[in-house]
Amino acid sequence: MADEGTSFDLSEEKQKNNTEPFKKIQKKSRKRKMDTSEATETEEAVPKRPHLPPISGDKLMGGKTETRKVPVPPNRYTPLKENWMKIFTPVVEHLNLQIRFNLKTRNVELKTCKDTKEIGALQKGADFVKAFTLGFEVDDALALVRLDDLYLESFQVTDVKPLKGDHLSRAIGRIAGKNGRTKFTIENVTKTRIVLADSKIHLLGSFQNIKIARTAICNLILGSPPSKVYGTMRAIATRSSERL
Repeated sequence: MADEGTSFDLSEEKQKNNTEPFKKIQKKSRKRKMDTSEATETEEAVPKRPHLPPISGDKLMGGKTETRKVPVPPNRYTPLKENWMKIFTPVVEHLNLQIRFNLKTRNVELKTCKDTKEIGALQKGADFVKAFTLGFEVDDALALVRLDDLYLESFQVTDVKPLKGDHLSRAIGRIAGKNGRTKFTIENVTKTRIVLADSKIHLLGSFQNIKIARTAICNLILGSPPSKVYGTMRAIATRSSERL
């Protein structure tokens, strides 16, 4: 009987032990805790980022002034006089450059000053004036001042194919088209501006658009019919627009 009592007591104790909640034993972290002195030393050792204010164009150039001269052909003297204020205003107000027309040398001279802030202002101004002297309208050439990634490109018909006499005039006629329709179509599709000056061709636009217009003009010079050139040009233009 005594044995039965003791066994009963042991079973009760086991039940009590089972009902008690488990205690979580915290593991000792092996990582060594850093002292406060070491932490402050590491914080002080990390260098702070330097605050560098933007440098003005005058300081970057070292106080030196740069000049550019753009020669004006004789056929552009009268248009330059008529549109001088349209050229003068954006160059002085937007680019903060000094500009003058030298009557002796027949050059448009551009010069930087203390108010010039942008580094590429002089190049933009020179491209703007050069585009006007090549035959582009002021409003079209003004895009070179307002927008980036616009370029000028010039080439001759004889660079593509050595033509002479009537063959050369027919090639120029194919590029222009009847009443200038072919030239206008290429301009509208490729979003460029084209100037035909005798056997010279000048293009104004972005790099990709100039490339499309140049291939179309070269195909016309080589003798492709305008309808075929239109089709290939539109296909290339749609592909480039889809990529963008």
